[in-house]
Amino acid sequence: MYKTIFWTVAVMAFQITTTVVVAEKPSKDAPHIVLVLFDDMGFSDLGCYGGEIRTPHIDALAAEGLRFTQFKNAGRCCPSRAALLSGRHQHAVGLGFMTYSDEQLPGYRGQLTDSIPTIAELLKQADYGTYLAGKWHVTLDSNLKDLEAGPNGSWPVNRGFDQSYGSLTGPKNYWKPKYMIRSGERITEKDADYYFTTALSDQSVDYIEEHDPKKPMFLYLAHYAPHTPLQAPEDRIEACRKLYEPGYDALREARFARLQQLGFFQQDLSLPTHAQQYKGGRPSWDSLSSEQQENWIINKATYAAMVEIADDGIGALVTALKQRGMYDNTVFLFLSDNGSAPTQGDDKRLGMLGGELSNTPFRSYKADTYYGGIRSPLIVRAPGLSPKQRGQLCQVPSHITDILPTCLDWAKVDYPDAFNGEAIPGPDGVSLVPAMAGADLPSRAFFFQHGRSRSIISENWKAVRVGNSTWTLYDLNKDPFETIDIASEHPERLAQMSASWQAWAVANHVLKPEQKKKGKKLKK
Repeated sequence: MYKTIFWTVAVMAFQITTTVVVAEKPSKDAPHIVLVLFDDMGFSDLGCYGGEIRTPHIDALAAEGLRFTQFKNAGRCCPSRAALLSGRHQHAVGLGFMTYSDEQLPGYRGQLTDSIPTIAELLKQADYGTYLAGKWHVTLDSNLKDLEAGPNGSWPVNRGFDQSYGSLTGPKNYWKPKYMIRSGERITEKDADYYFTTALSDQSVDYIEEHDPKKPMFLYLAHYAPHTPLQAPEDRIEACRKLYEPGYDALREARFARLQQLGFFQQDLSLPTHAQQYKGGRPSWDSLSSEQQENWIINKATYAAMVEIADDGIGALVTALKQRGMYDNTVFLFLSDNGSAPTQGDDKRLGMLGGELSNTPFRSYKADTYYGGIRSPLIVRAPGLSPKQRGQLCQVPSHITDILPTCLDWAKVDYPDAFNGEAIPGPDGVSLVPAMAGADLPSRAFFFQHGRSRSIISENWKAVRVGNSTWTLYDLNKDPFETIDIASEHPERLAQMSASWQAWAVANHVLKPEQKKKGKKLKK
């Protein structure tokens, strides 16, 4: 095993103990690894997670693998990508917020640090061929001003990828994406039939077809879909229209019922409306005008079409791997970087209702640390799973920092004790491989912070604080949807959890959330 990580969280102490043994090469039977990341997709959008969106290829991978029910992310695009690539909490590698600016503060440099290795750098050193197709979004926005100058140290080719194609940030437009690169060069896509999602899938297939199948491959496909702007071909939108004509109330109930049937939630639980999210109250579907209903239907049909097109690409990847004789020895990991956003369309309230459906049954959205922001699907399909394991749910609590150590475990690559000549700490995450075999993982707490929202999960308890408000507390066994604040009933427990969060914050260079206001630079 690459490393064992023990977590000890006390009231005013935070410590990680690691044991490291360095390996030079993966074993001869090291698997190929395909890591697929969707952007802003909600917990229950996929068919295999209860959604009405048609995702047969992703569902097929789930049928051959495991669906994790308790997976958490870092709440937003840049932080999740930094945690995914490094195996560390985002603040510890310089991306505690976004790539807007370098605040000259350790946790908020606006760019992934070069002092901690990425998963691609580690696998490349172990003789993996490494490829990226998609959205990078871990380099400062100021670096985008002069792409003609080429790689500046923060491009994918500087961070372990042999080849890369896509946008250095959010490309802003699926038909004419911005900030596009191919390995070390800026490119401009001008094809009249160009669509970003399809192009990423096509490029990934090209990587597979050009790769020597005798050498292990690491492919990171980081889709922009279904992030706004909502854009898809008209025929694909029309094909999804009927899915959304029943309206969001009926569709949320149907999703929740399927989630219960699939075993994600107990049958005695009821679906909350999370009315506290809406100023002036949450409108029912029947209270909307026909124009508003039509607007919502088109927006959701477009969103669904974007997911379905990306799913088509997953099918193309699987076909290419099978044709090269690589599929049977390929690990697939599929996840989303955060929950769905409250901005699905131009109308703010309708956009929130679209995001609420995507995040069924959880509260809130992307960028918050309620479950609507930090819970997303994780599907793992791996060689060696027994017929009894395939298609099952895995209830083990897990986190996006676990992806790197999990991949290293499969590749039989040990995490180094030094990088670029400097000693480095081990990952914050742990390998999920033992959990997939039915073993228990070490008990640990999970910590979150983004903007003005922060939270901590310890066993079945979750504490949340937003802005200058007081901490709230939820018993996740009885209230998995965070609806009933019981802080007044358990003051000692809440005090312990908030102190543990503060100790984690200090250790990871987390500023007080009040010091960061949206759209403004941090106060030095």
